[in-house]
Amino acid sequence: MEKAGTRKFAVLLCADESEHVKQAYGGYLKVFMGLLGEEDETWRVYRAMHGELPCMADVHTYDGFVITGSCSDAHGDDRWINDLVSFLRALDSMKKKVLGVCFGHQILSRALGGKTGRAMKGWDIGVTCIRLSPSAIKLLSSLHIPSHLPIIECHRDEVWQPPPHAEVMACSEKTGVEMFRYGDHMMGIQGHPEYNKDILRHLLDRLLQRNLIQACQAETAKASLEAQEPDREAWKRLCRGFLTGKLSW
Repeated sequence: MEKAGTRKFAVLLCADESEHVKQAYGGYLKVFMGLLGEEDETWRVYRAMHGELPCMADVHTYDGFVITGSCSDAHGDDRWINDLVSFLRALDSMKKKVLGVCFGHQILSRALGGKTGRAMKGWDIGVTCIRLSPSAIKLLSSLHIPSHLPIIECHRDEVWQPPPHAEVMACSEKTGVEMFRYGDHMMGIQGHPEYNKDILRHLLDRLLQRNLIQACQAETAKASLEAQEPDREAWKRLCRGFLTGKLSW
């Protein structure tokens, strides 16, 4: 039974979990809870890729939603993707907090009127340092977020054009829209704040096995993992601050 007054969040899972993630971490719900969750909160997973989304009658009971990464294209036309787009538009109309990660970042942009597609500069895999905009630095000052933020990335698609009225919060050498916010209730992050190096290493092996990346790309990505650390604590403060309404936007 849920305790009165406790926060409640939903993770919209947009990919099938690997055996490694299930065995080592208990699934992506627990991976996200490890970054974002706190005691006395309720977290539930919905397998959006298999057509499972919260009932609209229950949406008001949730304080926020997190959209995960995916092997699918956010610009695709699969039924579950179109259903997710419609659901996100409904959440926008209700001003519900939504955090999109990687594919989630892209599909959120699409739902709000932005454009997505294949990344102009190809795959970005490994630890990437993103640069916050001056306005984002000011907005996040209360959380003491550094202006340059290392994060684990693994994507070949990107946001080409952010939604109308959205603010681009960060960019990197390869990607023009690393973060965006839409009002004070929706935010997208192209990277994976929830990933650790072990998760990415196993993902690289799977991408190689499926011939989705070349060996040289995997080696470059692995080298970046040795060269720098993702700033997990800063990303935790940023994402938690957004989901719990601690940012004065």
